[in-house]
Amino acid sequence: MTSPQETAGSGRHALVTGGAGFIGSHLAEALLGRGYEVTVIDNLSTGRFENISHLIQQPTFHFVHDHINNEIVMDRLISDCDLIFHLAAAVGVMLIVEKPVHTLETNLLGTESVLRIALRYRRKVLLASTSEVYGKGNHLPFQEDDDVVIGSTSRSRWSYAASKMVDEFLALAYHREYGLPVTVFRLFNTVGPRQTGRYGMVVPRFIEAALDGRPLQVFGNGEQSRCFLHVADAVEAILLLAEHEESIGQVVNIGSTQEIRIFDLARRVLASLGDNQDAADRIMLVPYEQAYAAGFEDMLRRVPDITRIQKMTGWLPRHDLDRILADVLAEKRRAH
Repeated sequence: MTSPQETAGSGRHALVTGGAGFIGSHLAEALLGRGYEVTVIDNLSTGRFENISHLIQQPTFHFVHDHINNEIVMDRLISDCDLIFHLAAAVGVMLIVEKPVHTLETNLLGTESVLRIALRYRRKVLLASTSEVYGKGNHLPFQEDDDVVIGSTSRSRWSYAASKMVDEFLALAYHREYGLPVTVFRLFNTVGPRQTGRYGMVVPRFIEAALDGRPLQVFGNGEQSRCFLHVADAVEAILLLAEHEESIGQVVNIGSTQEIRIFDLARRVLASLGDNQDAADRIMLVPYEQAYAAGFEDMLRRVPDITRIQKMTGWLPRHDLDRILADVLAEKRRAH
């Protein structure tokens, strides 16, 4: 017997921008499992075809290798779909610092293009945003309607936060002025299989280093803390928001509330590998200016308030940090 969850998207067509990326590929997979027809568009600048290669043979899955700023292509794709999950964006602190122009153009121009064409066909849009928009705020846990403080425009590190804030402003303006059905979700440190450490993502970077026998490089003093969310929980939350009409016009946090210092995370990674060496021999502190650039600024803590999504959908994370590390480690070992 087919479950209601499996038939939730029956007959519906979802477009996932950035769908060959880490989160986008998991979302595409889950949508197919729920009965959706799925089209992914990705220019593979940071996404990887390997993330979706196992889906290619499915008759209800389609892949388009192109940029979301190609208006002719996007017009056709959006006209053919029922709803849009807009995940295409510049990602990773390292990439953002090294390529600020790419960050701004991808985020601002891409989102504007998606929203403008979505309005043409009155398509629902779920827009991926980020905990980075909370900037240097210290009112914890972060609530969706909190005031925010970000750094100087001379620090390219904050260009990502600013661009995603404008994305949110634009999406909500399309909703308020034109009635476009839009939901904005802010993701906090999502982790899991298929995530690469290439752009500074800390969990895969630590695990890859540990498997190679290299030191685990902790940027800064390691006192900064984060809350890591399993990608399976993130995808479940996104799908619940897509199916709840009360999410329209809202900004919603998606994250875990299990907080850990980055230095302690490095210790946990070593322990998960059964490494009994003194952590001092395996963990290396690297100054921010050496890891990124002079004047780099970071957030000391990043903890979400998830009351809004819990009340709206009943969602809570189901995977703890040990499960996250075990799943990422298993995948990295297979590829090692």
